[in-house]
Amino acid sequence: MPYEPSDPRHHCPVPTYPSYVGGRDVDADRHVYTVTTTSILQDVFRSLTLKRHLEQGRADPAQAADFVVGRCAVAGESTVQAATEAAATAFAAWSAVPLERRMRLGAGIRERIRRGHAAFIDVLVSEGQPRALAEWQVCGLLDVYAPESLDWCAAQMHQEARLRGRSMTLRRNPDGVVCVNPPQNTPAASTMFAVSALMAGNTVVVRAPRSAPLGVMHALREFVVPVLEELGAPAGTLNAYCARPGPTLRSWLESPHVADIFYTGGVERGLELERECVAHGKKPVLELAGNDCVVVWRDADVELAAQALSECFFGSGQICMVPNQVIAHPAIAGELLTHLRKQAAGIRPGPPDRPDVLLTPVLRGERFFAYLRDAVAKGARVEFGGRRLEVDGLPSDTGMFLEPTVLRIDGCAGARDIEAVREETFFPLLPVIVPRPADDTSLLHEAIAYVTSNPYGLRNSLWATDPAVIERFVARTFNGGLLKVNDSHVSLLPWLPSHGGTGYTGGVFGEANYPMLRCSRLQGVSIATGVRPRDVVLGAYSSRFPRGSAIRSAGPPDHGAEILRQV
Repeated sequence: MPYEPSDPRHHCPVPTYPSYVGGRDVDADRHVYTVTTTSILQDVFRSLTLKRHLEQGRADPAQAADFVVGRCAVAGESTVQAATEAAATAFAAWSAVPLERRMRLGAGIRERIRRGHAAFIDVLVSEGQPRALAEWQVCGLLDVYAPESLDWCAAQMHQEARLRGRSMTLRRNPDGVVCVNPPQNTPAASTMFAVSALMAGNTVVVRAPRSAPLGVMHALREFVVPVLEELGAPAGTLNAYCARPGPTLRSWLESPHVADIFYTGGVERGLELERECVAHGKKPVLELAGNDCVVVWRDADVELAAQALSECFFGSGQICMVPNQVIAHPAIAGELLTHLRKQAAGIRPGPPDRPDVLLTPVLRGERFFAYLRDAVAKGARVEFGGRRLEVDGLPSDTGMFLEPTVLRIDGCAGARDIEAVREETFFPLLPVIVPRPADDTSLLHEAIAYVTSNPYGLRNSLWATDPAVIERFVARTFNGGLLKVNDSHVSLLPWLPSHGGTGYTGGVFGEANYPMLRCSRLQGVSIATGVRPRDVVLGAYSSRFPRGSAIRSAGPPDHGAEILRQV
């Protein structure tokens, strides 16, 4: 629940979340105020000025109740350090809790999300998430904590067998203190994904971003902390605060208590942090950018493919797992572009609380237009969009929204010379690449080669009906944490991974990401009974190949079968 301090000097008419460290609330003299996106759309200058004055102590919170939905304490250096110390202190007791009991945390979180989803969605909307996308995020978290997902992860954590007088165990041990830095675009959902590392026996510290801390603190205090208390988890198992990213990351790197840094953000800083983590003896767990490819084959259901591709525009493209580029078979490229233009035209701006709104404001759109200029200069054609829009959908040079935009690029060769293809743009911008006409065998080879040479690796998709094409594509597409065929590109599913990937997406150690597994390490254990060390080492050969049991064979197949029989 939001914290209401008893000291009248700290009274505020809006809900307040202090830092949460070592099982207790830690307030501060400074706070970050969350101003509703609706108020910003109505009067951006007044709303952002009021927010700045509140945070500087130059305005009375009582006069801002119509604009502000909540505030979060800003943690100082001592609070940041205290959080890692509290997590380190709690680790021994929490990691000793049996796995079966720790797994009850996931089921409890899922049930609390079910009961409290409406209030959570309202908080996300107040921070600027379109309601439809906030609802999608909630459903995604239900899948992250679905029984199928939890059961599979639990099975990987501990397995046993008996052989030759030994009881053998393969188990995954928790890494220790895991520090979580979520992104600015979907911080609450990303945080709830990352804190599943608790079930592996880790203790966790979360830094809520200053740009959108309210949803993070709400989710942790409403969905996670109560379940930890029900399980009797020690104080310090989970800690959370809002603080500046640079000093916090530096504190984590230098702390002797921190084992893992779970970082979600841009590629350049993420790969730099990966090197810093290794130098400091920390494990980097990276969730970086996506530049996902979708292949639409000649026999695809083009209308449904266009629906999936329009997910590129959700949240104004500022979601890492949306489609970012398309390879369209030349035979259907024109039809696909027609459907995409229709889809793009139907995605309109508006206040985030409207159920039909999918675009979010983009305050700094200069880079978007630089991408367009670069693409056109290198031969691309704008098929639709490319303008600023006001909240009512009318074009405007000063609008806070960017119009969903579709590009056509002819030929795969040189397509990545175009910046909007080579990089994750984080804008509602979809390049459609049309290979030069050729036979289908050559085209499929070219499409697969293009997809697998992508230096990013979050998700890939294929739209096709020919089983041979699907089989070939699935068999040869190794990069990426998830591969979708004839499906929504962004949908989340129980059991399958929702995050993670290869290349620039996950760094050197990138793969499909289950935080329970990524924040733990595999260990083998053997407990022997009546084993004589000299016999099992120096006598191993004679016990399996007794004297006089020479194998005679007429040919290689029988020879192999006889060896298997002897072993």
